[in-house]
Amino acid sequence: MLRLKENGLPTISSEALARAAGVKPTQLRKDLTYFGSFGTRGLGYDVEQLSGMIADVLGTNRLQPVVLIGVGNLGAALLAYQGFGPEGFEVVAAFDAEPAKARTRTNFPRILPMPEMMRVVRSRNVRMAILTVPANAAQEVANQLVDAGIVGILNFAPIVLQVPEDVTVNGVNLAIELENLSYFIQG
Repeated sequence: MLRLKENGLPTISSEALARAAGVKPTQLRKDLTYFGSFGTRGLGYDVEQLSGMIADVLGTNRLQPVVLIGVGNLGAALLAYQGFGPEGFEVVAAFDAEPAKARTRTNFPRILPMPEMMRVVRSRNVRMAILTVPANAAQEVANQLVDAGIVGILNFAPIVLQVPEDVTVNGVNLAIELENLSYFIQG
């Protein structure tokens, strides 16, 4: 939606939107009806209205604070990523077991020690975390995040985390993503 707004498009058809999303137009129209009545037959969807509705549904109509735990190579690369802000997310703090360690790939202002994590999460009302620690530390750190009040974890550690039922974990396994890609490119 951001690209559509940046390009100044006032409306978009369900066909074009579905193509960009990788779904069928009928499915897209059906899914959007769950959130209200949008679009005009023959004209499409008002980009500004649809963008606002999606931001409301996703909770990204204001910057959501996120913390990052583990500032190794992957964590540093994610801290340098400029795409979070435009999508409604702000990394407000980064934590590491070795906060003073020299890092060349991040311009993040200050890496904090792990004992400060609970205070920062609670004072900034953070509900989401990005976890980029080694597998052998991931469960312990996840427990600390849950104790601090985190209810959503984006987990890059190659293990399945055990968390309470009210905590959502999205695991990112790059090897599995490559396996999926490999499957689809087989001739």
